[in-house]
Amino acid sequence: MKLKGKKVGFGLTASFCTSLEILEPLRKLKEMGADIYPVVSDNVNRFSSRFHDKDSYLQEISEICGKDIISTIAQAEAFGPTTKMDIMVIAPATGNTIAKLANGISDGAVTLATKATLRNNKPVLLALFSNDALGMNGTNIMKLYNTKNMYFVPFGQDNPVQKPTSMTADLSQLVEAIENAIDGKQMQPAIIMH
Repeated sequence: MKLKGKKVGFGLTASFCTSLEILEPLRKLKEMGADIYPVVSDNVNRFSSRFHDKDSYLQEISEICGKDIISTIAQAEAFGPTTKMDIMVIAPATGNTIAKLANGISDGAVTLATKATLRNNKPVLLALFSNDALGMNGTNIMKLYNTKNMYFVPFGQDNPVQKPTSMTADLSQLVEAIENAIDGKQMQPAIIMH
């Protein structure tokens, strides 16, 4: 299996409506033998939502990965010099996280782990979930799309009539997109019809 033994940093940010959908691809990665390091944003670490209870959600992530949750900048800093990842995945990657990455802001565990992975010349894979992808955040997405070692899970408009600027990743393609990114390839087509 291509992912067996690969060190995968897995960042989860606060697209709360997507939180539970991420668990299935996370389980699949673990079944494939990936060594997963779960990293959560401050909002994921602090808040429950109508979609999940924070404590049980974090516990489930930790159990799937077989590791403690990384939730602080101090913990994530190790991704640079000592605990080097083969790839950093952010799923879901919110518009807020995309904007921070596009502008060099690493003010939390997920963004710092990502910066550290890029510093080590390793790939980063983003599973976009943004209500503003075709709005003001569009420039940030395209900036990252054209950045070395940045890759995207194929994404498209999820509800063009009621949410015309919203775009989301196809999580069924997440594992294949990870394999492609490790090989230095952007999965195609990158922009899809949902």
